[in-house]
Amino acid sequence: MNKDNNHYCDVLIIGSGIAGLSAAITAADSGLDVIIVTKGSTLEESNTYYAQGGIVSMGKDDSPEYLINDIMQAGDGISNLEAVEVLANEGPSLVDAFLVKKAGVPFSRSEETGYEYAREASHSRRRILHCMDSTGKSIEEALVRKLKEIEKIRIFQDYTAIDLMTIPHHSTSPLALYMEPQCIGAYVLNNEREQVERIFSTYTILAAGGLGRIYLHTTNPSSATGDGFAMADRAGARLINMEYIQFHPTSLFHKDADGFLISEALRGEGAKLKTKDDIPFMDKYSSLGDLAPRDEVSRAIYEEMIKRGDSYVYLDIASYTDINIKKRFPTIYKRCLSLDIDIQKVPIPVVPAAHYSCGGVQVDVWGRTSLNNLYAAGEVTATGIHGANRLASTSLLEGLVWGIRSAQHIVEHFDDKKPYKESEIPPWRFPERGEEVDPALIQQDWVSIRSTMWNYVGIIRTIKRLERAKSDLGYLKNRIDDFYRRAHLVPAVINLRNGVRTAFIVAQSAFKNHMSRGAHFIK
Repeated sequence: MNKDNNHYCDVLIIGSGIAGLSAAITAADSGLDVIIVTKGSTLEESNTYYAQGGIVSMGKDDSPEYLINDIMQAGDGISNLEAVEVLANEGPSLVDAFLVKKAGVPFSRSEETGYEYAREASHSRRRILHCMDSTGKSIEEALVRKLKEIEKIRIFQDYTAIDLMTIPHHSTSPLALYMEPQCIGAYVLNNEREQVERIFSTYTILAAGGLGRIYLHTTNPSSATGDGFAMADRAGARLINMEYIQFHPTSLFHKDADGFLISEALRGEGAKLKTKDDIPFMDKYSSLGDLAPRDEVSRAIYEEMIKRGDSYVYLDIASYTDINIKKRFPTIYKRCLSLDIDIQKVPIPVVPAAHYSCGGVQVDVWGRTSLNNLYAAGEVTATGIHGANRLASTSLLEGLVWGIRSAQHIVEHFDDKKPYKESEIPPWRFPERGEEVDPALIQQDWVSIRSTMWNYVGIIRTIKRLERAKSDLGYLKNRIDDFYRRAHLVPAVINLRNGVRTAFIVAQSAFKNHMSRGAHFIK
């Protein structure tokens, strides 16, 4: 239903990665009317699509207890055990029932052993299901195909979410102040028409992905500008653990690579990190060597680069494995070969890059946030599973489990009573004459944000650096917020507003925590 640029649904889902798609399918299969919004021109554009390594399942000599122990150790002592137990006990069966049987994801198999399980850093067992080295792409495409079969899902592609609509904040009624805060939908920008529309929803699931693009070096796609964190914060939802930003140790170092991820699975198959003069170094830093947790490996690489004055280190798989590299890692092989790097013969130049936010919007085991009728799933959340440092390949599983559980909880507790009148919620108010947007100014603001985050809120932090980050980002945030209120509204302006707010949140959280733990390291 559409009336004067208004839309109505039972469940609004913001984001189209594994969390958003699994939530949409689950809710619609139960009879609820669903709208899914994505700012990309296609549903596939998401962090999920670019995930290489795989998704945690249950290996042949494995158990939930082994997985729980591995997650807790990687999280450096502050993972939420209740959430970890849900993931370990329910996740592997959902991979089989939902991804394999329902969506038809073609995980790699071998004729002798059935599923082909990989091992990654800090895992005590081979338990990672994969589709060669393009697992996220295969999962995303399978879920999109399934979603498009369902009539009760409306897809809003090329729409940018601006803000969550809430009461009492967006209500014009003075009596709304006595109501308990509640999410009632979102203001969204139709990117093509450059027109703001309202989506009224009984429930909203925030699945807007990550924040890697607030850093100078990242493995994330251009869409990962921290939108969900910023929207939730403006709406009053609680965010936690935002200082724990995981840096992936191995992104391709090349001027034309743009943060291309070199999967951890290479080290799982025996690859070793070396200095530029061909000396392995990880055994100096961890008893787990090259399979140490990501935070330890990233810091080790950083220390070696600083010590030697190098811009990168090498990852060598050619010298340490008998597997068919080209067959096992076809995507990585082709991408590197296009840059004249034959990984079957020579090592790969790599550097750490911002990869994943371990913190986010706090949710319980059913995906409920601190704001009524707002749920969240995927990277934008803090379920507590990751603690201070995420265990490899748990992110896709967490998105699947919490996407499904959020939708299930909504279905089981659905209540469409509306404690407000639509007439009390004003339409979006544009500036009468929005300022023309100068792309050069936006680009320069992004350079400032990303450089500040990389240099001051990066792999190794100091109190002085964090003080400088807070000051610089606070000033920049005020300037961008003022510009946002006057500018002609386009996606680039919304992304910038969200990016600087999310960066400021991360810097503030890091400054408040003086204890080194996991991905937050104070020197």
